[in-house]
Amino acid sequence: MALPETVSLPPARTDFRDTTVGRLLRRPSALLGLILLAGILAMAAFADIAFTGDPLDMAGMPLLRPGEDAAFPLGTDMMGRDLASGIFHGARVSLLIGGVAALVSLVIGIGIGALSGYYGGRIDRALMRVTELFQTIPPFLFTLALVAILQPSIATITAAIGITSWSGLARLVRAEVLRLRNSELAQASIILGASDARIIFRHILPNALAPVIVSASILVATAILTESSLSFLGLGDPNVVSWGGMVGAGRETIRTDPHVAAIPGVAIVIAVLALNLLGDGLNDVLNTKGERR
Repeated sequence: MALPETVSLPPARTDFRDTTVGRLLRRPSALLGLILLAGILAMAAFADIAFTGDPLDMAGMPLLRPGEDAAFPLGTDMMGRDLASGIFHGARVSLLIGGVAALVSLVIGIGIGALSGYYGGRIDRALMRVTELFQTIPPFLFTLALVAILQPSIATITAAIGITSWSGLARLVRAEVLRLRNSELAQASIILGASDARIIFRHILPNALAPVIVSASILVATAILTESSLSFLGLGDPNVVSWGGMVGAGRETIRTDPHVAAIPGVAIVIAVLALNLLGDGLNDVLNTKGERR
């Protein structure tokens, strides 16, 4: 008697709605944040195509109001510079500084937090003292001092923001590593003779990424605000156009022509709002995912 053939079941398909992206898109606030952020990224990507000239050039009559001249849909500033061109090219500067500064903070914060939480003892105490030192100094004042000493430029502003913004993230990563260090997976790896680096990077940090991803969006938003504040105070890179610099230049005509400062100010608000909405959505999705596990 012939035995019945084994029937192989097709692999289970994962419903897109149950994935992290699918659950994120089902949240209206997170979806709005993604749409706004996508619009800002598109502005930065197509700035050279939409506005081929130098945004710092005097392109038209000074202080044209929005809609007054079709060639300048958002008007011009007191120097005759196109505000629309400045908004598009300024998006590139803001995103560049925000992204790179957040990356610098992530590298420093994750490194210090992971070492402190995993090894403990004297290493933990020493690294936490350094972290507390950075936390006692207001980040903006620390950044302001560094930029003033090193001379304003895209590189120095980015480095200064990144160096002064990692302390909160380091404490967060340390707490997650302390929680995961005694997990069964980490202990089994230790018994099997895995190296410390393998345990940290293969077994601990991947399970601590949820709060880090959420913090990354907040770091980018904070970096954009910090750069805007520095440019508003005249400590931005004078060779590039930035939203904060546009707001700072427009304060001289805030009473007679408020659009010069208001338009780049709205751009800053939209960028920060988009990142905060996205961060809140990621926090909800990743926390829910963790609870289900």
